Parts: sequence; C-alpha cells; structure tokens
Amino acid sequence: MTTRYAGIAWTGAGYQVEVLDSAGRRAAEPRDWCGAQVAGLIAWLRELGEEQPLAVVIDSTNGLLDGPMTAAGLDVRRADPWLLPPRPRFGSVPAGLLADLARRAPGALARVTAEGGSLTGRADEYHDGVRRSEPVQAGLVAAGRCLEHGSRDTPRAALTFDDGPDPVHTRRILEILDRYGVRATFFCVGHHVAALPDEVRRIVAAGHEVGNHSWSHPFLPDLTPEQLREQLDRTAEAVARVTGEAPTHFRPPYGGLTPEVLATLAEHPTTMTLWDVDSRDWSRPGPERIAATVLDSAGPGSVVLLHEGAGDREQTVRALPSLVEGLLARGLELVPVAELPPAARPGLDRPPSG
Repeated sequence: MTTRYAGIAWTGAGYQVEVLDSAGRRAAEPRDWCGAQVAGLIAWLRELGEEQPLAVVIDSTNGLLDGPMTAAGLDVRRADPWLLPPRPRFGSVPAGLLADLARRAPGALARVTAEGGSLTGRADEYHDGVRRSEPVQAGLVAAGRCLEHGSRDTPRAALTFDDGPDPVHTRRILEILDRYGVRATFFCVGHHVAALPDEVRRIVAAGHEVGNHSWSHPFLPDLTPEQLREQLDRTAEAVARVTGEAPTHFRPPYGGLTPEVLATLAEHPTTMTLWDVDSRDWSRPGPERIAATVLDSAGPGSVVLLHEGAGDREQTVRALPSLVEGLLARGLELVPVAELPPAARPGLDRPPSG
C-alpha cells in the first residue's frame, strides 16, 4: 500500500495541513488548525493513517508538534533548510511544498524519533554550535546579558517550564505550585499564547513570571537574523497584549546557539536565560527519574529546566510534588528567574585583593 504525505506549515494564526498521495494528487481537503486544537489535529492524522500509511512532514522551524505526534505513534519527518526554498520572514514554507518534497524524495528527510527529539540526526551540528558560542556567551554572562544560574550564596532556586501554555498540563502544574506556595517562570511560545490567552492570564494571576520562548520553537541557527527578531518580537507583543507587560527574559529553544545567533540576541533587550539543571523530562524517563535528576544536581542559584507543553507532560506533572518537596527540604526558596540574586560576574564582582 502506498504512502500519503501530510505537510504541516505554521503561520501566525495556526497550522495549515495539506495531504498528497504518492502521485502528487490532493488526498484530503486542506485544513487549518489553531494552536489550541493540536489534540484534534493529531487525532485526524491518526485516522488518516489508519486508512493508508501516512508520513507527517514538518520543517525545522516548527518545534511544537513533533513531540506530541511521535508520542501518538505518527511517522514524523523533518525537512531541513538545505532542502527548501527561502522561508518568509514569519512562517514556514507552504504545507503543500513540504508534502510534495517528502513524496518526491522521502529518503532526504530525517525521520524524527521520540528518543532523538526534534533535532534527530543533527546532534553533532547542535553541539558544535554550542561549543563555538562559548566565548561569546561568556562575554554576555559577564555583561549581565545572559543568565546561566543565580548566586550560589543565596538559598534561592528557580523552576522553569517551557513550551506552554498547555490546555491541560498548565492548570495542573499551577495547582501543584500553589499547594506548596512556590512561584516559577513559564517560558511560553507565542503560538500557544495567541491560542490560549486565558492560560497565560492564570499563570500571571498566580504570581508567576512569563518568559519569551520564541513563536514556533524553531532551531534558531536555521533562521536569518530578521526571522529570529520577528520570532522574539511577535511573541513579546502577544504576551504584552494578554498580560500588559512584555517578557524580560528569553530562552532559546533547545538552547540551540551559534555565534551568529548570539550576535542577534545581543541586540535584543531581553536577557537570554539558560539553565544549569536539565530534568530531561522531554525524554519521559519516568516521574521518579525526573525528580531524582533534579534533586541530584539542584542547589542555591539553580535554574531547573522542565516542560509543560508541546508533548505528553504527564510524567513531569507527577514528578513535580516530590521534586518541590525535596528542594524545599533543603531550605531553598523557589522563585521566578527575575528574583534570583545574580551570580558574581567574573572580573567585576570579585572582592578586592590584598
């Protein structure tokens, strides 16, 4: 039985899907979905896949769907920039083009796996970019433009949740944080902010901080400087429309950096915010392992990376109570990133010698 190909493009309004058969004919009517309808989109794709084998095709600037789609058992493939024409300033290439590329050259596309995550097959490139960025990043840290962690001398730490808001998991996380009287930072993607503004209002009403996590969760090295600025600015505008304030902290998706990306971010008014404790909850190793990973590494000044959206975050929710209890038992106050006392800056905050 031949395969059909569902190309998914993202726009400022949501997702556009076009399905082609192996001969390039339209196999289903094109459909539009907003960011709040991802569960419905996946259910529709699974139904199509039951009728006939289906490959779902996204590009590397769409990092919000591969997690929930691979968790649902869909065959997900990624089209990288060298296979595609130039993208617009904001948005991906058309859905039909993605589907047709997969139909014509299926072997050229990377098959995304749950284990490898969004950047399956590009790990070496990712790590090389991070390595080359280290000197520039160190300069931004010294200038107070990049936060890796807070002061190690103050018993405060920050829980951070990426990729939301989410129509289910955000409320559950907020309930747990409220139960323990702790506050956190939620690094939200503009795509979900626009689709779920009430969830963002709940975050702010509960006393938490909202950070900028781009619009569509792209791999930043694949963007031009203009496309990167558009991602940041549109997300900041979406958050400001809902909360009245633009975010002051930005977290790069995947922590994907290059010197060129950092040069663009250095011109932006937000503080780039990374982490020093990675829960690896996106790999769904089990709630006990998520909590243990955090508790093995976290201490004063830590910034803990967790996720609330763009995938199945049930394990994160289940890990959260024991994780929070363990950190509180160490005498740590859990606060938003903006309330972490800054770490000492090399060469600036050293005590005078002799």
